[in-house]
Amino acid sequence: MKEIKAFIHRNRITDVIHALKGAGFDNLSIVDVKGTLKALDSKEQDYSVELGTAVITEIKLEVVCEETQVDEAIQLIREHARTGQNDAGWIYVIEIGQAIRIETRAEG
Repeated sequence: MKEIKAFIHRNRITDVIHALKGAGFDNLSIVDVKGTLKALDSKEQDYSVELGTAVITEIKLEVVCEETQVDEAIQLIREHARTGQNDAGWIYVIEIGQAIRIETRAEG
């Protein structure tokens, strides 16, 4: 199994989620994070006193899928996360060593 981790602009996440879910990707996590992607406009950017730099609130999207689904997921994210900028985000693919389902009742 693989984990695809993508950092994208907040205003693109709805289209990305709909595309992924429409293609059958159900194991998604979406988290607001502070990051250093180039802001689309001045409203999107803040200055973090704690970090000492300009930041935006980005979305960290995590998709867990089979290795055979990775290329499709990447294609959907790239297509639907575009902003018109050359650098609209990043996608990382990570190997999952083990995946264990949490079940309703414990074995025993």
